[in-house]
Amino acid sequence: MLKQKKIIVAVTGSIAAYKSALLVRLLVKAGADVKVILTEDAKAFITPLTLGTLSKNEVYSSFANQENGTWHNHVELGIWGDAFVVVPATANTLAKMANGICDNLLLATYLSAKCPVFFAPAMDLDMLQHPATQKNIQTLISFGNHLIKPTHGELASGLVGEGRLAEPEEILEVLESFFTPKRLSGKNVLITAGPTYEAIDSVRFIGNYSSGKMGFALAETLAAEGAKVELVSGPTHLQSKHHNISLHRVKNAASMFGVCEKFFAQSDITILAAAVADYKPETVADQKIKKKEEHFSLQLTKTIDIAATLGKQKKSNQIVVGFALETENEETNALKKLESKNLDMIVLNSLQEVGAGFGHETNKVTIYQKNKNKINFDLKNKKEVARDIVQCIVDYINPS
Repeated sequence: MLKQKKIIVAVTGSIAAYKSALLVRLLVKAGADVKVILTEDAKAFITPLTLGTLSKNEVYSSFANQENGTWHNHVELGIWGDAFVVVPATANTLAKMANGICDNLLLATYLSAKCPVFFAPAMDLDMLQHPATQKNIQTLISFGNHLIKPTHGELASGLVGEGRLAEPEEILEVLESFFTPKRLSGKNVLITAGPTYEAIDSVRFIGNYSSGKMGFALAETLAAEGAKVELVSGPTHLQSKHHNISLHRVKNAASMFGVCEKFFAQSDITILAAAVADYKPETVADQKIKKKEEHFSLQLTKTIDIAATLGKQKKSNQIVVGFALETENEETNALKKLESKNLDMIVLNSLQEVGAGFGHETNKVTIYQKNKNKINFDLKNKKEVARDIVQCIVDYINPS
């Protein structure tokens, strides 16, 4: 997505300027060609040597290079970039950008830029909330520039609130999303993620080790492709910030099904990545069960089979993708689920594979499709696995 993209990173005078080094490193790692422009004030927080080493390009800060007498042409720089990213963007620089003030190389390049412009504010919470700053931000948005919102957290002043620079990983995701082809624009997607907890009493439950990372990665990838995503998550600490994702938090299988049932009829693509508990206690104790007898038994009953129920309701224009986590007879069990639950494809991960399944940042999957296709993948980061799965869905919708 960012491979061979030309990115101008414009750094201004803020304590948060140190994060620009991390962003440059991530961009270069993603395959982008990066050039950095520093204001004079920014040099007090981060050196040109650091950013030049990381970007593998000359760092620009003034119109003229005094050492060799060359001219840094802001017009050529503005034309060169595929994206211009101001990170961090101080209140001072935002004001100058909004009002066309051009007193340094960064601002001259901004005014010359023909590419999309992104700005990530960083300042104290009172400065951010000041009417003048808010007006400048809205003015820049009205020009077609893209705001990367500051986050809530501890600020350099010691106060806690809005104004903290977005993390480099978040800024990278914004850029990747912008340059990702929107192949699923107009599509409604329903995704389940994480575990479900079935209560035994007021403090105990039946659950599993699912982290929800795979489902959340899928939601982010699909949202970046332009889809409108309804993400139904069991108990997990994960958050989603993409504007195309609506997050619905649930606890048990019944509540997860209730939300799925609400959105399923309008869903073009449904991905059931949650690890839903198969059984629940027949009765739930109102109070904590005390340890008394040597042996204790629970009478369990099946939870609703969300995949099978939605599979029966599926229309010909809908695609339903299931997940199978197996410990034995993996392929046989996966194919059985594919057919019995009326799925279009099923994603198999085996707990026999090192680095796959619950609790890992990686996964190794095999995808079986209703049209008999079988696609094997190597062990990958879950974000990369999500891209592979989404690619398979896109290919399934639009076979070549």
